[in-house]
Order: sequence, then structure tokens, then C-alpha cells
Amino acid sequence: MCGIFGLLDIHHEDLDLKLVKRAVDSIRHRGPDDEGYLLFNISNNSLVSCGGADSDPALNLPDIKDFLGQKYDFALGFRRLSILDISPTGHQPMSSADGRYWIVYNGEVYNYLELRDELSRQGYQFISRSDTEVLLAAYDYWGKNALNRFIGMFALAILDRQERRLFMARDFFGIKPFYYTFTGSKFSFASEIKELLQLPERYQSVNPHALYYYLRYGVTDHADYTFFEGIQQIPPAHYLEIDLDKPFQSEPVQYWKIPLDSTQEICFDEASQRFQEIFMENIRLHLRSDVPIGSALSGGLDSSSIVMGMRQLMGDNLDLHTFSFIAQDSHLNEEKWIDLVGNASHAKVHKTYPVPEELILDIDHLITLHDEPFGSTSIYAQHRVFRLAHEHGIKVMEDGQGADEILGGYLPYFSNRMSSLIQRGDLEGILKFAISISKSQGVNISVIVLSLLARNLLPTPIVNILRKTSGRNPSWLNQIWFQQNGVKPIPYEKMPSKDHLRAELHRSLTSSLPMLLRFEDRNSMAFSIESRVPFLTPSLVQFLFSLPEDYLISTDAITKRILRQAMRGIVPDPILLRHDKIGFATPELEWLTHQRPWVEKVLTSETARSIEALDHDKIQVELNAVYAGKKPFDFRVWRCINLVRWAELFEMKF
Repeated sequence: MCGIFGLLDIHHEDLDLKLVKRAVDSIRHRGPDDEGYLLFNISNNSLVSCGGADSDPALNLPDIKDFLGQKYDFALGFRRLSILDISPTGHQPMSSADGRYWIVYNGEVYNYLELRDELSRQGYQFISRSDTEVLLAAYDYWGKNALNRFIGMFALAILDRQERRLFMARDFFGIKPFYYTFTGSKFSFASEIKELLQLPERYQSVNPHALYYYLRYGVTDHADYTFFEGIQQIPPAHYLEIDLDKPFQSEPVQYWKIPLDSTQEICFDEASQRFQEIFMENIRLHLRSDVPIGSALSGGLDSSSIVMGMRQLMGDNLDLHTFSFIAQDSHLNEEKWIDLVGNASHAKVHKTYPVPEELILDIDHLITLHDEPFGSTSIYAQHRVFRLAHEHGIKVMEDGQGADEILGGYLPYFSNRMSSLIQRGDLEGILKFAISISKSQGVNISVIVLSLLARNLLPTPIVNILRKTSGRNPSWLNQIWFQQNGVKPIPYEKMPSKDHLRAELHRSLTSSLPMLLRFEDRNSMAFSIESRVPFLTPSLVQFLFSLPEDYLISTDAITKRILRQAMRGIVPDPILLRHDKIGFATPELEWLTHQRPWVEKVLTSETARSIEALDHDKIQVELNAVYAGKKPFDFRVWRCINLVRWAELFEMKF
């Protein structure tokens, strides 16, 4: 788990090694345990491995500062957070035994021991206990096909000196970040955008498409572009190759897809048992570490399943610590559930209690850490949880991210489940589901049917009329600005099959989950913590997508049905019977009301007025209506606040 950087001069001219060092230093938080560099001359195939102030003295590496006056046209940089094999033998950039390949790699391949055994039988020998050396050998043996053998998270770059190529790849779900840019005569890649902002090129123009999706829908990281015009990211489950002799703007290639047409005949009890086997194996693999492990605990079903699964597998051998955010709002407070799981798992439970004043003090630092805007203050709650874990010496955390997207955990998925029942003409199921929804706490069936179900079943013109009359038309956006910048309203897409829930889960996995994983990565790495997500493995996702929708959301309106059954006897029954959904939710309206003078100062600032994408008068009218209780609060208020502070901190142009 680390941070990576690479810089190539396409015309084979000299690199600014001070820039390379500055970029790598900007992500020291991702890897304070070690640093390393590879300096390469493409023309004569010569290279040198060097280090810096944080490099282990046992490596006896020359310092990169000693080479500042020499000529190199390609450089790799690395920051290490030592998790597996914390000895110097895990240092990167790492070379293959024959010196052909050099790798920088951010992530963990949890099944590295199994792969190591398999490769050993093929004659490979290993000198370290790291997963990096195994990954490099796997690439040497299987080539790019090795990617589909990995269970884990990764963003990697491999230099092939023989073929004079650079191979880069990102994991199946986008757990680990990978940004890149072609600018002028240079190609560069990085773990965080702030590294690329060290380049002499000025990335100050906002990408209007990213801005529109964020302001209108609260979605980021759904595409290969970023908020910074000219900076892209490799999408999840894609790789990118660059020819060092003939570099050009290559396109990423997809190496894995979530199967949507693979179904199996399996009874619910058998499917539940199989789910438990896969999930518990995932937890077992994700527990591999040479440093202390803890877990985030919200008190919900997902995090509780991980915590109880950890205890079930490890027994008394695990010194288990959990970390939780506690909201002051009684409607959002999950402390009783957290304590229930903490007691059942015999964990040492740690809690953080943020208040609105702390958010204001930390907000600029938080925005700078994330590089791009984020959608709600729940990101701050997550940030504080990782800060708490860091304060207690934890370097690895388990987290339930992704479970909602593969198990149908959000209430809006009810509409997609209902759509499937209607599409199939299952009248009995429709009636049973509708009655069950109407009895569910916190669910308004009219909202489900009108605003969400209609999207899937009614003609698009009628949907647009309904949305307009319901007052959800975004009048606070300057539509003319977006039109002038080539952004058009996004048309509704009808579900491609009768399995509407399955299709929507796929959309969530590929469109909204990468955003949540970006938040997870930045918040954890800000405190030099590796965050692991055991729900997100290809085997578990492929299995769930092969099951009937009823196994995910039943006609009794029970979400995550298969998880509840699979964890029976492991997770306390009161948790399994919970049907409310909170997570690390913050009392956002209360916080922003408490800090109203600060909110109004931000939204009326000179920077705010310079953002022509917003209709500032209408924003003020909407905000006053929210404060007066005349309009319901939603997250658009925070999006505008966050955008203004981000624009000022990064000196963006619109």
C-alpha cells in the first residue's frame, strides 16, 4: 500500500529530477516508511536505482539529489507504507530477477501466497516475503492475463526494458487510484492528482462535464475524466500500455467485466451457504498483514458482518479494535448498535464525536487532501474515523464499502426491484412487495413509485414533465454556461433487460462506487492507513450477479436477504433484523445551520461569484427557503459550498 509516480519525456529530453522529487514528496502521507526512484535512459537502456531521506539505510542507495545534473528521460517514484514484508526486501521500484522488469505498485494482492506456490512450481525463486515480488513474477509468467488471477486492489506500472514498453493497470473496482496526463512532450502518472499539479503545465481549467455531474447528481469519478481538464484516470478493470520509443495517447483497454447474462439454478439455502464460504474466505485473505489490523464499525449489517467474521475466523488470536463515528443527532446515532457488536466481538471499541466547529476548522485541509470536490459532510465523519485509528497505531483497516452496491442495500433500489416484478407480470409479487414497502419504516411508497419507478417504465417525455412539476428542475444551475461548454442534459436510459435491479446494481458498481472508493482511499491514506474492502472481489460479485433478484431484495422488501441468512449465527440477531440505513451519516443541515454565517460568507464570496456555472441569486433563495423550513434540505447546498472552497484553494478557472 503506497503511492506511485512516473514521468516520461516523449522526445527523450532531460527530466527535471527536482520536479520528480517534489511530486513524490507531495504524497509522503501515502508511504512514510520508505521512498525509492528509478532513473532510466531510453536511448541506451541504462538505469540507476536511488533513494531519499526516508529510504532504509540498509539498502545503501545513493540519494536522488546526487543525480540532479545528469540526463534521464524516464523516472519512476515510489512511497512505501510497509504492510506485507516490512523489511527492506520489499523496497520499490523493484526489479525482476533478470532485470527485465521494474515495477511501482500501490495496493495488496491478498492471494500472493497461493500465487507464489504456483509460480515456485514453475521454477521461480523469491528472496522476499512481499506480494510485490510475486506480482512481478506473475506478470513475467502470464503477462497481462495475470491481472485476472489477482484477488486484491492495485494500481501498478511495469517497465519492460526488453520490449521498451510501460504497462499500467488498475484493479477490478477502482479501489486504488491511477491518474495520468499527456501534456506537451510529457506523459505522467500518479496516485493522486496533487502529484501531477507539480508539473509545469497549469491544470486550472475545470472540466465542465465533471462539474455538471457533480452539481446536478452529486456524482464524481464515474468516467475517465476528472475535475481538472487534461488529467484523466484509468477506469476500473482497465490497463494502459505505452511504447517508450513511439509514445502516443493510447486508450485504456478493459480486461474484466461484470457478467450480466450468467444465471444459475440454485436454491436460496444453498446460495446462502455458498455466499458465506466466499465471504469468509475473502475476510481470511484480507486479514493477511504484518502490522496491526482494525475495522471501521458503523453498527450496520455490512461492517458488523466484517467485524464478527474477523472474530469468527481468528478467535482470541486477534487483538481486535473497531473505530466508529457517533452522531449527536439521535436520529443518526448508532451507538447502541456499535456497542452491541463491540461486546459480541469482544473488540476494543473506539469512538469519535465530531462537532460542526471542527468541520469548519478542518474543511480546507480535507478538500486539499481529496484534490476534487466531494458530495457531503459524511466524508468528514469517515476522515475522523481514520484519524482515530491512526492515533491508536492501526495501519490496516477493514471496511464494508461496496456491499450496498452488490447486495441492493439502498432504499432507491426498491423501485428497480418493483420494476422487475412489473416487467415480468408477477401480480402476486407486485402486491406483496407494495404492501411490504408501505409497512417499511422510513419508506414513502409514493416517492418510490412516482419519482423512481416511473423512470424505468414511463416514456421519457412524461418522466421529464413529472420531474419538472415536482420542483426538482435544477434552476440554480446556469444552463446557458453548461450549453456553451458543450454539456447537454443526460437522457434517461431504459433498463436493457427484465432484471432492472441487476442492471441498476451494475450501474452503481461502475458509476457511483468509484467515487466512494476515492473518498475511502484519500481519507485512509491521509493517515498512512491501508483500507481493505472484503466485499469487493470478482468471485463474490460474479456469484451475486448470477442469482435471482429475490435473493438480494425479497418480495417482503427485505434488503440484503442473502447476507442476512449467510451471517446467521455469526452476527447478532438484532443486527440481522435491522432494516434502517444510516452508515456514517452526519447531521448536515444542523451543522450548516449552526455555521450559517460561515456558509453565507462562502457562498457570497468573490470566488463564488466568479463561478458562472452557478446562478447565485437562486442559490441564495433556495438556501433561505431551506433555513426557513419552506423547502426540504438536500446535498446541493454542500456541493456548492465545497465547490467554492475547492475553486479558491486550487485557483480554478471556469
